[in-house]
Amino acid sequence: MEQEVKLQIFRGDKDGGKMVDYSVPRIPGMVVLDAVHSVQKEQAADLGVRWNCKAGKCGSCSAEVNGKPKLMCMERMDKYPEDATISIRPMKTFPVIKDLVCDVSWNFEVNKKIIPFTPKEGERIFYQYEADRVQEFRKCIECYLCQNVCHVLREHELKNEFIGPRFLVRAASLEMHPLDVADRSEQLVKEQGVGLCNITKCCTEVCPEEITITDNAIIPLKERMVDKYYDPLTWIWRKLFKKKTG
Repeated sequence: MEQEVKLQIFRGDKDGGKMVDYSVPRIPGMVVLDAVHSVQKEQAADLGVRWNCKAGKCGSCSAEVNGKPKLMCMERMDKYPEDATISIRPMKTFPVIKDLVCDVSWNFEVNKKIIPFTPKEGERIFYQYEADRVQEFRKCIECYLCQNVCHVLREHELKNEFIGPRFLVRAASLEMHPLDVADRSEQLVKEQGVGLCNITKCCTEVCPEEITITDNAIIPLKERMVDKYYDPLTWIWRKLFKKKTG
């Protein structure tokens, strides 16, 4: 007898919806996205799902599988018991467009507000360790799973005050770049809410690229801001000479 995978998939839009039961044939090596495509092909042609590379490198197929943020193309079915029912929901932090497709355009607008790379003039020399320090951050595939689990965005909905872990990673990659001279400290403190992160490390836990978001990006950024805005000697130096510090 052919084995089946039991699914519950959210069907709806921004105005609401419900979980709908489906079952599809179990195929060796199947991932969650395969099961969703099987439903789309055989049972619900109008099922909305976003995907692209199916290789864990585009970040398109982010969803919540059994309550945990995952890339559907990398989540294998054989990790679940054969009699389990797999629930698949859209990311909670962003508005639903249709079914599993979310509107993540807010992230694009946030990205535009970050001061871009500003190279220093003249001879450009840096050491390998300085390049290595920011190389990790370039692995980000912008799946926005870290944004999805961040409680400041997910529970408190402070999108007007906090840019989220993905963009703190981008800010860190610029601030730590050995050839960048822009000062983003005031922007980070007053507009982008670096102080709102209480370093729960939930963003690091869900990152499919295993970027050490909290320890290597956010904490160093917070330390720089503390030094600059709350260390009395640094504050006086900044007021007197108006130079970039940190």
